[in-house]
Amino acid sequence: MTDILRDVIARNRAGETAAIPSVCTAHPQVITASLMLAERLDRAVVIEATSNQVNQDGGYTGVKPADFIKFVNILADEAKVSRERVLFGGDHLGPQAWRKGEAEIAMAKARVMVADYVKAGFTKIHLDCSEGCKGEVAQLPDEVTAARAADLAAACERAAPTPPLYVVGTEVPPPGGARAGEDGHITPTRPEAAKATLDAHEAAFGEAGLADVLPRVVGLVVQPGVEFSPMSVHRLPMARDPGLKQAVASWPGLCLEAHSTDYQHPEVFPRLAELGFAFQKVGPALTFAWRQAVYALDNLAHMAGWLDGETLPDTMERLMLADPGSWTGHYRGDDADLRVERHFGLADRIRYYWPLPQAQDAVARTFAAFEGRRIPDPLLLQGFAPELLALAEALPGPRPLALAQAAVQQALAPYFFPSQPVPSTRS
Repeated sequence: MTDILRDVIARNRAGETAAIPSVCTAHPQVITASLMLAERLDRAVVIEATSNQVNQDGGYTGVKPADFIKFVNILADEAKVSRERVLFGGDHLGPQAWRKGEAEIAMAKARVMVADYVKAGFTKIHLDCSEGCKGEVAQLPDEVTAARAADLAAACERAAPTPPLYVVGTEVPPPGGARAGEDGHITPTRPEAAKATLDAHEAAFGEAGLADVLPRVVGLVVQPGVEFSPMSVHRLPMARDPGLKQAVASWPGLCLEAHSTDYQHPEVFPRLAELGFAFQKVGPALTFAWRQAVYALDNLAHMAGWLDGETLPDTMERLMLADPGSWTGHYRGDDADLRVERHFGLADRIRYYWPLPQAQDAVARTFAAFEGRRIPDPLLLQGFAPELLALAEALPGPRPLALAQAAVQQALAPYFFPSQPVPSTRS
């Protein structure tokens, strides 16, 4: 399966606008919709889990690495999607989930976690040890980050049934915001900083006796100039080239990885590929689209008189207020602002609440309200655009579920742009 990634990287480095999307979510219907789109387009897709979502303790989803792969494979089989086009990635794997404790203890837990990931069948491993633990600075220097990444790579190498590919580096915004320069655009990673990160990892892997593993370090996470904050999107300056592709050109078989690409205009994704970003991450935009669709369905069902009592947004509000840990610190403002951000913020912190039994029951109740009913287009057009209705018509299953899946696919589709030679100049 790693051959798929190496092929994308090779074509990107050879001058094609080649890239592969990495879908980072644990939401079953979002995953299903993503897999169905990849199957329809005959493309490969990476499904990623984060260290906070999925780990040996269950993460916030209650799912362990092996269970996650089984879960996704079941979804693929049910949707009649070939498993051969599905790759598995681990995102931001490091001591973050245990960073409130001592570094030694957190790293011991992280070693177990990464070993479990590779044993389960994850083949794209993003090692991220950039966050400090108890008593350490918030963001660690390259040398410490790289040494810890090498430590975790060694744990992977001991446990992996087949050699995994590694991604290093990080570019995570502060909670609730994004880093913008004086011109209002997100400041990209400096080429010299990208080189320094690679040099630090090369040295650390060598010191750890892992020099032979370096050819499998195939991705570097850097900031191209895209980001989103709770209520706004920082668009990629299309004419700007931060020089990052050239900065890593001497590292064979390596591409750039872009995070937080959510909500960008469709033309951004091939431009990112031109700039060397063969790995393009997306997540919150997809669960945002799902939430938008199920909220619309719930509203239509109530307006039609097919549902009464507590609305789906009211249920989610109650759950988020009862356990605010997943959104406080990410949103700011007065009570009215916070309510809007909880439900409609681009950070989509509401996604952490969909696995709760009460949330699942409320969503099921919304879908059940449409069962056995004739659903006229004039009603659906109050919540969905005509083009989305058309997309849903091509999907199997009940129409309300197809509408929600179509909303996810509409958000993901721009990542599956066709590969083509990069023009030598841009107007």
